[in-house]
Amino acid sequence: MNKIMTHKDLDVWKAAMELAKLVYLITSKFPKEELYGLTQQIRRSAVSIPSNIAEGAARNSRKEFIQFLHISLGSLAELETQLLLSEKLGFLQIKEIENDVERIRKMLIGLIKYLKG
Repeated sequence: MNKIMTHKDLDVWKAAMELAKLVYLITSKFPKEELYGLTQQIRRSAVSIPSNIAEGAARNSRKEFIQFLHISLGSLAELETQLLLSEKLGFLQIKEIENDVERIRKMLIGLIKYLKG
């Protein structure tokens, strides 16, 4: 009997969940005055990535799934921008996380290409 695949079986979703966890750990060290500013915005962007992968995977069509993967890519770009700003403000060093961001970008693009195949 074949196992039904869900978003939890996707390597890109797993990697995005780990990225979100890492973002929470990194931003916990941000200045407290940023809690409702940059910290919250970064966390929302990070959580949006696996959330949109999950929502897209639950949709009824390949076209919708691809659309949600593109939204995840947008959230990833938003996260990267916010992390770069955080680095400029002295809150972190982007090298702590940039390889993870790039790996997930490649995984998302690869999955999109595969689904469009």
